[in-house]
Amino acid sequence: MTDLSRFSINQMTVKQLSIPELVEGCLELGIPGVGLWREPVQSYGVEETAKLVRDAGLTVTTLCRGGFFTAIDPDERAAALDDNRRAVDEAATLGTDTLVLVSGGLPAGSKDLHGARERIADALAVLGPYAEEHGVKLAIEPLHPMYASDRCVVSTLTQALDLAERFPAHQVGVTVDTYHIWWDDNAPAQIARAGAGGRIHTFQLADWTTPLPEGVLNGRGQIGDGAIDMREWQRYVEAAGYTGAIEVELFNDTLWARDGREVLAETAERFVSHTL
Repeated sequence: MTDLSRFSINQMTVKQLSIPELVEGCLELGIPGVGLWREPVQSYGVEETAKLVRDAGLTVTTLCRGGFFTAIDPDERAAALDDNRRAVDEAATLGTDTLVLVSGGLPAGSKDLHGARERIADALAVLGPYAEEHGVKLAIEPLHPMYASDRCVVSTLTQALDLAERFPAHQVGVTVDTYHIWWDDNAPAQIARAGAGGRIHTFQLADWTTPLPEGVLNGRGQIGDGAIDMREWQRYVEAAGYTGAIEVELFNDTLWARDGREVLAETAERFVSHTL
């Protein structure tokens, strides 16, 4: 391994590691950044996690995740907004300026994609100013269309930017994740659009391998194992002006069944081999 200066490991990639084990592994390998997830951070303690990563000199590149804004029931919508305010508070405590948003799927019994997307905009109008007050940016992550019904009605960068651009760029931008957009011929132009507006808030890598597993959620391939040209997408985001961390986020049962430190080292090696 050579240059890991822009590498960030998303906690989900090695979720079998405890937070102290993850921090220790990053220090041993010279990994400078981590993307954290709310559930394990809450279990360990938000303040405790913040102190641990701060004392280790690690940069928290993102916190995952906020979102799930598409409910119709007023009480459910209010609960989602409250939870997202907590997510912003947690991000600020952890020292990251980016909260990644998975916007939510269709409510039960609904077929109204347009209405669901408008409810996302309504939520962003409330949360954007709150996030700004706490020094946090919201990063809408478009997910592959196979997740539109149950997880995220925002499926393309075009849709994500159409939402984000209703708000100031320092409040709302986008997540560029290779796994979700690599198939889209319009994505390179939309990356340029996002860059021109200062809205690329984070860049994530995962490969596309087939066949997809049952349930499809945990099908993200290790870097270099699949169909995506990582260097091509890195060129797009860098041509758009992005110079920040590059985060590897993998959901993969086979990787999770292995020794976490081994997966961490392998992912760092793959990052060097398939980017830069």
